[in-house]
This record gives sequence, structure tokens and C-alpha cells, in this order.
Amino acid sequence: MDGDHSLEVGCYWTEKILAACYKALSDQEVILEGSLLKPNMVLPGDGNKIKRSIEANAKATIRALRRTVPSAVPGIVFLSGGQSEEEATLHLNEINKLDTHLPWSASFSYGRALQDSCLKAWKGDDHNVKAAQDAFLLRARANSTAQLGKYDGFAASEESKKSLFKAGYTY
Repeated sequence: MDGDHSLEVGCYWTEKILAACYKALSDQEVILEGSLLKPNMVLPGDGNKIKRSIEANAKATIRALRRTVPSAVPGIVFLSGGQSEEEATLHLNEINKLDTHLPWSASFSYGRALQDSCLKAWKGDDHNVKAAQDAFLLRARANSTAQLGKYDGFAASEESKKSLFKAGYTY
């Protein structure tokens, strides 16, 4: 997400990287039916000044995946990549809503976009465990619904819309 690149540039490089990945997996005779892909969603860079479009981002993501990921792969579990909790959920929902005939299951493997509300509610205090569990279950339910393409925004809050992007973030 670092940079000011366009959606098209993000799509180009996502396709290049995924094509190289699956070429290498083929060369090594990896059984694709036993694998999951944990990719980014195709997005413009965080520094890009053009307003993001959930639909355009979902279409670019679907296009990149359809061009590069073999149908033998059973599932794609997206990273949230610094998106806000709500934005990541909306993107997953749009991907599953736009293309109901994907050859793989499209779901989530979010870190920050699944845990942020939970951690903020908990604050390391045992007295907040119930609030943290409730926050986590709300995000999990939102993403589960988005995996079906049926998320209607029920989990949206001002806090969940705050960006989780950190420039130069390393894993």
C-alpha cells in the first residue's frame, strides 16, 4: 500500500507477481489443490490522490486473480493490507457480490482488520474481555457475511472506518 501508484499499476504488479509465483509452484510440482493463496487486494497506493472505488478495486482484484491463479487452488484468503476494518470488509463483499462464479472460495485472513477493534476494546484489562469478544465477533460476522457477498454495513462505525495503514510497515 506504500506509494502513490494507480490502481492499474497495482493490478499490473499483482498479476506479474502471481504469475511468477504459480510458475515457480508448477516448476516445483506443488499440488495446488492442497494450497491456499493469501494475497493482497488490488488497490491504488495509499498516497494516490484519486478517491478509492470499492467496485473498481474489486473488479481489478478479480481480473488479476482470474488471469493468474489456477482454478485448482481451492481458496483465496485475502490480507487486509492496512485497510480499515470496514474497507477490507467492503472490498471482500464486493468481490463476492460482483463475481458469484469464482473458481475458488474468496474469504479473509485479516490481521489488523479483524483484530483492531478487539484489541482496542480489551486494552489489556481482564475486565474488558467480554467487550473485546463482542468486538471480535462483530468483525468476524461482518467478514463472514462479506464472504457470501451479503454484507450490508451492519458493523460499520466511525472507528472501523479509520485507516490501519502504516507507511513502511514490515511483517
